[in-house]
Amino acid sequence: METEIPAMLTSRYSLFPEEHFTFHSARMRMMKVSPEELKKMDIDSDRCALELSDARVDVMAYACLVAIMCQGAGYHKVSQERLGNVVAGNEAPTPVLSSAGALIDSLNVLGYKKVAIITPYMKPLTQQVIDYIEAAGIEVTDSISLEVADNLAVGRLDPMNLVAHADRLNIGQADGVVLSCCVQMPSLPAIQVVQDRLDKPVLSASVATVYQILKTLGLEAKVPNAGHLLSGAF
Repeated sequence: METEIPAMLTSRYSLFPEEHFTFHSARMRMMKVSPEELKKMDIDSDRCALELSDARVDVMAYACLVAIMCQGAGYHKVSQERLGNVVAGNEAPTPVLSSAGALIDSLNVLGYKKVAIITPYMKPLTQQVIDYIEAAGIEVTDSISLEVADNLAVGRLDPMNLVAHADRLNIGQADGVVLSCCVQMPSLPAIQVVQDRLDKPVLSASVATVYQILKTLGLEAKVPNAGHLLSGAF
């Protein structure tokens, strides 16, 4: 969230030199990616949204994806409405997105009905992510779980290893590939590489979040070398 999203937005400066972004963050605490810690993390999101609303930002985006998805089908709508009410209560009404909602909404924009995904999660958490995506009407045709439970270790994974992981995915029936179904797992350097290699549209939770940020701000959804969704076609 604090690395790839700013990287994508600032890379637009070559295309749109009149733009300028500032980035503000508040952290929900979580060390081990477990259902218990994810639940506590989600509760903490109210505090983070309230703190950020003091900055009077133009849009807020909540990650982590799995903290939302493990709460049950459609929870991103509940979360976004609640956080919207929190910031409005601070006299700072602000559009609130989430990486979970952004992924679902972006897949719908693309018209995809089947996707293959890679996650850093343990397999039971990956299954919850699959259940959430499928409850939204999108079939997950194949998945790979890297099974990294330590959240810091997830953030330190080499994104270029995803090229080989993606080669192991069964993509025959998939409309597209979600290379990182997690905002914490780095993937940006590999997005365009894997898309060119597989000849399939590739996106990530971060890419979907940037797409929804740009659309919310009324800006063209175009970022260099960030895959099909951010090609400017949507």
